[in-house]
Amino acid sequence: MFRVPSLVLDWISEKVLHFGRITLLFLDAVRWAVRPPYRIMNILRQMDFVGTKSLSIIITTGAFTGMVLALHGYLTFRHFNAESLVGATVAVGMAREMGPVIAAIMVVGRVGSAMAAEIGTMRITEQIDALTSMSINPVQYLVVPRIIAGITMMPILASLFSLAGFIASYFISVAVLHISGGDFIYHVHDLLEMNDYTNGLIKSVFFGFFLTLIGCYYGYYATGGAEGIGKATTRAVVVASVTVIVSDYILSAMMFK
Repeated sequence: MFRVPSLVLDWISEKVLHFGRITLLFLDAVRWAVRPPYRIMNILRQMDFVGTKSLSIIITTGAFTGMVLALHGYLTFRHFNAESLVGATVAVGMAREMGPVIAAIMVVGRVGSAMAAEIGTMRITEQIDALTSMSINPVQYLVVPRIIAGITMMPILASLFSLAGFIASYFISVAVLHISGGDFIYHVHDLLEMNDYTNGLIKSVFFGFFLTLIGCYYGYYATGGAEGIGKATTRAVVVASVTVIVSDYILSAMMFK
């Protein structure tokens, strides 16, 4: 009779435990999000941390991503004498995929890791227990504002990423690759649809939710002192990044037409 190895059973049990915990944390966050007090200042502070303080890295990476796409698009389209399609290709690609996905991964590296480390430190130093002793629900105080900030700021960051990439690709295409600026804009206007932009925004809302929930989860359940915080931070970044990529395919398949 075939028997499942104990290592496999332990691995499955661990994954089921994580899934159950994060589901319960999500449901708890939803419950506390609609109950007073709403802690507006806490939400605004997290929006500033997630959004405003991520602008430099988002605009920089967006600009260079757009320039790389323009260069590679030019190398491909010149074989078909269709260099003027570079702008439309970059615009559609940035709006639908590159903007939301790469912006989310950059935010995971900066924000998701910081959330896991901060909440993990509070867990290790028993600050979360202190909140509970003062009749302050830690999920409402720590998790809910971060999730709301991720959901609201991620679409803005993804839009700025795409805009920076488009402007940079225009500059490279016109000034360096000598593509007609009029043709560049004409094909963008002709091929880029509002649906491309809205699909990217919808994806970025989900990405913002996933990365903040996962970051908060691994910090909230961190154990083992400084080493445990390091592991929680690493796992938060890895799991959130993989979740963004996997959910991007699922959302793309649902939106595909």
